[in-house]
Amino acid sequence: MQAAWMILSSFLFASMGVCIKYASAHFNSSELVFYRGILGILFMAGYARARGVSLRTSVPAVHAWRSVIGVTSMSAWFYAIAHLPLATAMTLNYMSSVWIAVFLVGGALMLGRSGRKGPSQGPLVLAILASFAGVVMLLRPAVDQNQMFAGLVGLLSGLASAFAYMQVMAISRMGEPETRTVFYFAVGTLVAGALGTLVTGFSPWNWMHAVWLLPIGILASLGQLAMTKAYSMSENHGGTLMVANLQYSGIVFAALYSLILFGDNIPWMGWAGMALIIVSAIAATVLRARAAPNAPAEEH
Repeated sequence: MQAAWMILSSFLFASMGVCIKYASAHFNSSELVFYRGILGILFMAGYARARGVSLRTSVPAVHAWRSVIGVTSMSAWFYAIAHLPLATAMTLNYMSSVWIAVFLVGGALMLGRSGRKGPSQGPLVLAILASFAGVVMLLRPAVDQNQMFAGLVGLLSGLASAFAYMQVMAISRMGEPETRTVFYFAVGTLVAGALGTLVTGFSPWNWMHAVWLLPIGILASLGQLAMTKAYSMSENHGGTLMVANLQYSGIVFAALYSLILFGDNIPWMGWAGMALIIVSAIAATVLRARAAPNAPAEEH
């Protein structure tokens, strides 16, 4: 059941990406973040009321910091989805596992310099290098199509996600229920989107275009709940590791959407880079779990 929750979460996030892709033709990224926040708040408030979960928190500062990092990642991801093939944007966002591995290797190097013996990081370094080689292959088509900036923004979304994951795990260890965590992230999303629209402004409202906004908020909230549920069911490192690797099924769903709905023309080098990133990211997750059993697991 734990695996099913994570696969469901990945499918919901990929489906949300489809809605963002369509909505981005009519709304800018700040607007999408703003509307996603409004819908997320309404949905999670109703869900919390139905489940009898209190939204009062004793750690508002922690939720605020998590929202800052999470919104940065989400805004960058929304921008990447709007300007890149959906499968490419999803893959770059799922680089978070590799970034966490980079942090782990950096910590091990610092331990070595301070005279303390750390575990061998050779295999993990190779997985990281392979993953970044995949990034180069994946972004080569973007360079040819003058989409390099969007590619770098997508890469930034994965980096910010790595920090957000660590924040989510820290909040979970404080005993905060997932419903409350997702609700306050929606609040942060609303605030950040509102600030962004002060600069970008609002696009002309059209109900035919706005129909894509509703599923964005609902799918995002359901995806986060399913993802958090999957991790909360982990009773050991093996279960957490399985869930962390199953998140990459989202890239498969996004690839199918790219081909069927958008007819994205991704050259063979792009597909090869995508496959290399998935394989090396899974390897990095496994190696990271062995090298640092208490390291945070991935959540999207």
